[in-house]
Amino acid sequence: MSDGSLLFLLHLISKMRDPKKGGSRIGIILNGSPLFTGGAGSGESEIRRYVLERDLLEAIIALPNDMFYNTGIATYVWVLSNHKPAERKGKVQLINATDMHESMRKSLGSKRKYLTEKQIETIVQLYDRFEPSKVCKIFDTTEFGYRRITVERPLQLAIYPQDAERLEALQADKAWGKWDEALQQSALNALKGMDDEYLSRDTFKSVLDVKISAPQLKLLLKHLSEHSDEAEICTDKKGHPEPNPDLRDHENIPLSEEIQTYFEREVLPHVPHAWIDESKKDEKDGRVGIVGYEIPCNRHLYEYIPPRPLEEIDADLDAVTAEIMELLQEVHS
Repeated sequence: MSDGSLLFLLHLISKMRDPKKGGSRIGIILNGSPLFTGGAGSGESEIRRYVLERDLLEAIIALPNDMFYNTGIATYVWVLSNHKPAERKGKVQLINATDMHESMRKSLGSKRKYLTEKQIETIVQLYDRFEPSKVCKIFDTTEFGYRRITVERPLQLAIYPQDAERLEALQADKAWGKWDEALQQSALNALKGMDDEYLSRDTFKSVLDVKISAPQLKLLLKHLSEHSDEAEICTDKKGHPEPNPDLRDHENIPLSEEIQTYFEREVLPHVPHAWIDESKKDEKDGRVGIVGYEIPCNRHLYEYIPPRPLEEIDADLDAVTAEIMELLQEVHS
């Protein structure tokens, strides 16, 4: 847990009045990191999960930069309540107030902007109306959640016993130095008598005419092999594909979507031999995938502004180029 502001947020929540006694509403200004820092299962994500799954978050208001004396970074107002009205239950309101500001006549440290009374009133009205608009978005709390699944790909090794650079790296490895000298020589002699390439680990093991332990075989493969989609899939003693840890990946799947449906649509078309590691389960609900929560305000509040037409940009460049040439001529004359 590296974000203390979320711990402070929990402290405030612990002080809220019981809903049966009227409940409480909290407002707190935080920087952007509590919205997204920490992956699924982390302390930060679990705090966001606690807040959202208990439906405590009413709204987040994105403020303009340069609003505070000692920092120019982006800041956000979190509004939390444990007695939401019916229309707000299960919902979170995001308000974009980043363009609602006036410039100060004289800066105070990093503070260069302020909100007028009218702008504050506008923000309050947006909050009260609770209606979607250009600067106000409304989401279900579950839309901020996802399941992080582990995607495994099979171990497929192409082995090169004759590759000089690989053999040199093998002999430079500290683990190789712990082998008995006679075993080292026997292994090198055996490798010299093998083919240039093997696309099957089992074939390589059967042809390798020297008796070595599993860790010693792993050392050989570490230096003499590399992944190849053309190679045979390595399997364990039960015939199950072995995962390649170097190709392990993760996918964040929205809570609203079925894992298998997403996996078949987004993953299998690109890596057909991949599978989901079903041993990675969420501690709280016991289902495959670790649940995480983040609130990407910038993504949800982003408004696309199309670039200027190329003709306008070209015209500006031509004008600047002409101005530079004029100045150069004056210098030379």
